[in-house]
Amino acid sequence: MATDEIVKADGPVDGGRGPRVRGGAPRPAAARSSEGGVLNVFSHGILVLWALMVGVPLLWVMWSAFKDSNGILTDPWGLPTVLHWENWSNAWNEANMGRYFVNTAIVVGGSVVGTMVLGSMAAYVLARFTFPGNRLVYYLFVAGMSFPVFMLVIPLFFVMRDFPGSSLLATYHGLILVYIAYSLPFTVFFMTAFFRTLPTSVAEAAMIDGASHTRTFFQVMLPMAKPGLISIGIFNFLGQWNQYLLPMVLNQQEDMYVLTQGLAMIALQQGYENDWGALMAGMVIAMLPVLVVYAVFQRQVQAGLTAGALK
Repeated sequence: MATDEIVKADGPVDGGRGPRVRGGAPRPAAARSSEGGVLNVFSHGILVLWALMVGVPLLWVMWSAFKDSNGILTDPWGLPTVLHWENWSNAWNEANMGRYFVNTAIVVGGSVVGTMVLGSMAAYVLARFTFPGNRLVYYLFVAGMSFPVFMLVIPLFFVMRDFPGSSLLATYHGLILVYIAYSLPFTVFFMTAFFRTLPTSVAEAAMIDGASHTRTFFQVMLPMAKPGLISIGIFNFLGQWNQYLLPMVLNQQEDMYVLTQGLAMIALQQGYENDWGALMAGMVIAMLPVLVVYAVFQRQVQAGLTAGALK
């Protein structure tokens, strides 16, 4: 074998420095270090750019919520010289953001609870029990994630309008049912994978001790799945809190508007009323619950997303 070819050996070559390449010299450690440094600089640069793209508009909305309309239009990037707290009262009372906030809290609260209960029960059965049609049911849920919501709004409108008994349009329970159906496919998909990572020995021990399937699920398996429940619960909360298309089509009564509809209406009215401070305050009111929920449950979300990989 020529000396300028790669030297192959079963064990370490050259005192553990690795194989010699053409010319007989190992790759310098300085070159590898410089490549790693360039990669770190590039990745950190992307993260900093992304943080600026997300954080700067957020901070701009927050400090603009304390400025009057003249200050926003004449000096949009300047900090407020006087705090205009009346923007918040105008948004909450005159722009009816308080009513829209309550409507959103009722709908999202009911739909998140319903989605988590039904989704976790379906996922547990699909993950832990074998029965004819198990995979078919699972793939039907997975297929539900492939349908764009734009394809469903028109038939869904007529189904809710012509629902036997009474129309479900512009009602709390109607929106809650639609949100649950919209969020169930991903919830079942996520929780099925999570339940498969849990040890079967614990459930078997509970069954030997005389626990029923229902008691085993609610008192044993569900607490063990807490990280996954919190993670998917946060995702459902974010998606349902920021939902705009479904309530825009199915909830056309102004008294039943949710926050996204209220913000759209306020933004439309600004061309006539010129109260941009109230609009910014309304946007902050809509964002605060999302920021608070994620700040409180940030560690649990990260633990839930990595739990399946660490099993």
